[in-house]
Parts: sequence; C-alpha cells; structure tokens
Amino acid sequence: MPKSSSYTGEQIVVLEGLEPVRKRPAMYIGTTSLAGVHHCLNEIIDNSIDEGLAGFAKNAWVTIHKDDSVTVRDDGRGIPVDNVPKYKVSALELVMTKLHAGGKFEGQAYKVSGGLHGVGASVVNALSIYTKVEVHRDGKAYMQEYKRGKPTGPVKASGPLRRSGSEASKSTSTGTIVTFLPDREIFKEGISLNFDIVKKQVRDRAYLIAGLAFHLFDQRSDSEAHYYFEGGITSLVKALNRDKVKLHDPIVIHKISDDGTMDMEVAIQYNDGFSESVESYVNVIHTVEGGSHLTGFRMALTRAINDYAKKMGIIKNGSDGIIGDDTREGLTAIVYMKMPSQTLQFEGQTKGKLGNAEVQPFVQAAVKEGLETYFEENPGDGRSILEKVFLAAKARLAAKAAKDAIIRKGALEGATLPGKLADCQEKDPSISELFIVEGDSAGGSAKQGRDRKFQAILPLRGKILNTERARLDKIIEFEELKALVIALGMGIADSLHPEKLRYHRIIIMTDADVDGEHIMTLLLTFFFRHLPYIIEKGHLYVAQPPLFKITIGKNVYYSYSDEQRDKLVKDHAAEGKNPNIQRYKGLGEMNPDQLWETTMNPVNRVMRQVNIADAGAADHVFTMLMGDEVPPRKRFIQTHAKSATLDI
Repeated sequence: MPKSSSYTGEQIVVLEGLEPVRKRPAMYIGTTSLAGVHHCLNEIIDNSIDEGLAGFAKNAWVTIHKDDSVTVRDDGRGIPVDNVPKYKVSALELVMTKLHAGGKFEGQAYKVSGGLHGVGASVVNALSIYTKVEVHRDGKAYMQEYKRGKPTGPVKASGPLRRSGSEASKSTSTGTIVTFLPDREIFKEGISLNFDIVKKQVRDRAYLIAGLAFHLFDQRSDSEAHYYFEGGITSLVKALNRDKVKLHDPIVIHKISDDGTMDMEVAIQYNDGFSESVESYVNVIHTVEGGSHLTGFRMALTRAINDYAKKMGIIKNGSDGIIGDDTREGLTAIVYMKMPSQTLQFEGQTKGKLGNAEVQPFVQAAVKEGLETYFEENPGDGRSILEKVFLAAKARLAAKAAKDAIIRKGALEGATLPGKLADCQEKDPSISELFIVEGDSAGGSAKQGRDRKFQAILPLRGKILNTERARLDKIIEFEELKALVIALGMGIADSLHPEKLRYHRIIIMTDADVDGEHIMTLLLTFFFRHLPYIIEKGHLYVAQPPLFKITIGKNVYYSYSDEQRDKLVKDHAAEGKNPNIQRYKGLGEMNPDQLWETTMNPVNRVMRQVNIADAGAADHVFTMLMGDEVPPRKRFIQTHAKSATLDI
C-alpha cells in the first residue's frame, strides 16, 4: 500500500462532540475497571503504531511514572498543529478534544491504522484528570495541556526542545509525546498499570510491525523491556511453540487482494500437543473474539487438509472426512489482516471481532490455495500433518464412544450426581459454591463446617490424572475427573453447555504442602486445557487456608504467611506472654468450626481468583511444567532453585 506523507489539519474531520464520554465511559473503552486503564494506554500506543504502519516512525517509548501517569512518545511526523478553518481551532486540539476527529476517515493520512473511529486520543483525554501533549514538527515544539478533556489554554509554540542525558538518545526532529493521568473518579478500582500486562500487549504489537522498536520503562520498580522483531508473525508462532516438539517449519501464506484493500498474512505450525493456539489480528488490533478472517482461515484449513487426504487416497469420496476440531489439535497459527481504516467494520468500539463479510471468502481462498501449494512442494510435512490430524480424529471417535457409554447410564447428563458430592440446597448457580477438597478427612471437616444452604463439597481421593498429555477418552474414564464433570453439570468438549453450570464459584481447597500444591496444579491444568470457560468467566478460585494458629493468652489468631505470623508475634511481644504457634500441615488438622471461620466463611476467608491475563504465557508454562519434554522443565528448575524454600 503506497505511503502518503501529506498529513495536515485539512484531513481532520469532526463527527460529534466529546461530552458523552465521561457520562458513559464503558461505551467507549468497554469497562471502567483496571482493564479500562490498559485499554486507554493501548489507544495512545496505537496512535504511535499508526505512524509506524505508515512508515514514518521507527521507535516508540512508553514510560510509567511513579504517580501512575504514563508517557507515550514516538518519532513519527507529529500531530498536525495548524488551524482547521472549518472549526477555527488547531488540529491538535480537535484530535484531543472532539470525538471522531482524526486523520483516519478519508484514508489519506493513514492507509492502515489501529484506530477506527478517531475516538482514541479524545476518549483517553476525557477520562484523564490531566493530559499533556508535546508535538515536534516543522522545526518547533508545540504543547497543550488539558484537565478532564478540556484545554487549559491554547496550543503554545516554542523552539526545539534540547534534551540531555538519557533523553538525548530519544531526541528527534519530529514526533508526538502524550502524558496522561487516568481519573480515579472514573476508574474507581485503581489506575496502577500492571507492567507485565503492558509488556504482553506491546510485545504482541511488536511482532506485527517490522521495523518499529518499542522501549518500555516502569519507574515504579526501575524495570524496563525492549521489543523488536524482524520475523513478524513467523517469530510469534515460533515463540508460542517454544519448548514444544514441532512437526515442521512454519508455513507462511501472504496474499494481497486485486484492488489492494486486503493484505493477509498467515503463519501455521503444528506441534505434538493437544491444545490449539490460534490468534487473529487486524492491523495491530488483537481480535480476541475472532471474526470473518478467523472463520475463513478455519474453513480453509479443514477443506485443504480434507482435499489433500482424498488426493493421497487416505479417505475416499463419500466417506466421513475429518472435522474442524481434528485439524486444530496441536495447531499454532496467526491470522493477520491489514486493511484501510475507513473500510473496517468491528463489533463494538473495543474491536474484539472483525465484521467485514468480504474478508471471509478472500482469506478462505488464499489460505486454501497456499496450503495446497505447500503440501505439493513439501509432501513430507504434509504427511506429518495428516498423521497428526487423523490421530486426533481417532481419539475423537474413541472419546465419543466412551462419552456415549457414560451418557447411556445418565451420568454426564446430571441425572445421577456422584455419591461423594455433598450438594447444597441452593439451586441458583450465581449463589452456589463448590469446594473441591483434597482427601476424605478434609472433606469430612468441610462437610461439617460448611453452610449447606449454598456450599457444596466434592472430595477427591489421591492424585488426579495429568491432563496436559491426556486425550478426552482417558479423562472421561478417570473416576475423580468424571465425578467433577458430572458435579459441574455443564458437560465437556463438544457436549459443553455453559448455561448448565451448577456453581458460579468453584473453589480449589487443598493442603498447604507439596502434595496439596501438586493436586492444585493438576486441577488447574484440567480447567485450563478442558474447561477454560470457567476460568474466562471468573468462576474459578483457590482457597487460602491459614498456615498458622497463634494462641497468645486467651486470644487466638490465624496467620496466612510467615511474615504475617512474625508481625503478630512482634506486635504482642510487649504483653510478656509466650505465643503458642501451631503449623497447619493439612486441612484435616482443623476442626469444622476452624475451617469454616478461616477458609470457608465469605466474611473472613481469603481467596485468589484464577484468570488468564496472557493465554500464550499460560500455555507455555503448562506445556513446560506438565508436558513430556524434560529439558525445558530442567532449565526452569535450575533457574529458580535458589529462590525455592524448603517446607519440612
């Protein structure tokens, strides 16, 4: 797509005012939780990325300051500052204070852009208690400040800024610097950005934009990170597949439509695992809900592999072929679309799903053609992929047979709840809780100590199956996991019915020792690999039982960490009484009243909610720690051994 160096105030178009943003912020950024603050940062970063996509920026710097404000800087052309005659105000002020004002509507300043509606900078400005924008262009520096979206004065011009020290390396003749402090009145849950999440969001973008370097700094912890990838999405696929056994080198398919409006790039690589990792992007936007490009890719993948299998004589015309689920087992792929900003259609301002109908047939045809060519030129890789896919199909049929046998008995349909389940009286899932408890002794205490109105108990005996390397038929046949699936009531795999989930709080409650943590890890692996819906919807928790019971005189205290224990003892040292400290090794050592008071009572208990902030990183960790490959796990243990503690 050709570049256009023309970017002036004449290209700024205004569609409506800014006032609604503070009244209904969730309409524009999706949420007013901390995730909304991260979304605001992404909007500003995406403006710098737009300059990189257009070929004008080579670097982007992101700095989180100690007061939780953020500065984003690039060395692009700089936001225009000339007056727009139609609105009698500077282009910079229009971009920062008016909704739907930007250089993306008529496709002249930006052919490809992460932003869609031009609301990014203005919405962030409206939701920030303070914003400052510096623009370097035309040999001068320009600056304007804002409070809650309103300018405190006109755009000011001065000579070029002179920087020294570490800032000298950043000094460029052109660029934009945006500093903003999110408004705590809007973001009541807090405004302190998670640096790990910021790194993940920026790293994903760095894979997509060759030639743009990102430099991240967190002044709160003196941390920094730098990202620059020459290989693009091929590098991303290799990163997602690290520590896995790869079946072939990445397959890369690139296609541009005849009219130049659609530019598609796909990278595909199979591994010997059982899980699927497919990510889709449009420009620099991670389309977490997929859309027409992802649908086209999946349809093409299934069709191309089926056609190749028929061509090789493995399946006959008219016989049952393989289905989409078979082709996605062990698949790692990236689907990346680049399109002119003015043609994009997303569902929702947060751009989670691509809606352009014309994209699906284009991607489907391009991927099918690309795979057919690849199989023709690389028959060895083609055979490896077919073997993988047909093994998945065989396992699917075996799992279906096992599941059908259980369903015939009425088990998975919930007709017969497992005998070990002590169910609750409440039938409303939003109120009900299920405690998954290790062992019969702890299960006995939990059953006696619980509030039977809304708390159910499911004790599990012994170590459960490691599901990282287990197919569905083995999982269904494993008694403890079968009991868990039946108790949850929502089914599993292709018989999954989320609306039938019987509990909206599922709490893993294991002993605070090595065995307990191992069982917890096995359960987390099961949920992550086979029931991710429960994690994604925030239904999974880990209970935090106390480690110590501290008796000082007639008073009893519970401590959940060594530090808390030491502080309690120190705070009461002046009383002159010797504390009696009891270390709990297992939940079974607590009587029912103690277990209720410390771990199960909603008023007092401490729980950790399980979530997946970075699915790719979580996939890597589970593969490394729970998979068959020993060297990655050995490296991890050797690296972290010094930070481990021994609990005897």
